[in-house]
Amino acid sequence: MGLIWVALAGIAVWALVRLGRQTEKPRRGHWRVTATLLGAVMVAGAVLAASHGAWLAAAGLAGAGLYVIWSSRMRPVVRSEPISEADARSVLGVGRNATEAEIRTAWKRAMARAHPDQGGTEGLAMRVNAARDRLLGKIR
Repeated sequence: MGLIWVALAGIAVWALVRLGRQTEKPRRGHWRVTATLLGAVMVAGAVLAASHGAWLAAAGLAGAGLYVIWSSRMRPVVRSEPISEADARSVLGVGRNATEAEIRTAWKRAMARAHPDQGGTEGLAMRVNAARDRLLGKIR
């Protein structure tokens, strides 16, 4: 029976370490499901431990499991703000009479620098996309 508690504690520690690594890389889409499932397994282990009278192990597993589940749901929602036409032009570096092709070329150039995979940030990429959408929406 002691081996089960050691295994459950090991899973709890592994899950917390894994969750910490995955939150550093927001590009991964599957980590929320993995963290939620691991949290559910830890909570189930806590119920099992409590049914056998191991209250300390139950409390630890329940706390770790609930923390993993809660952390997997805590993602800030980033929304783009409306952007003015002048700001959109300055972000993309195009003039007042830019054509659709020029705007798309400028967007590709700006996105190459602003994309999170290329060293930019999610916020910068959203601003570049908002600028493109604003200027192309005016042309159409």
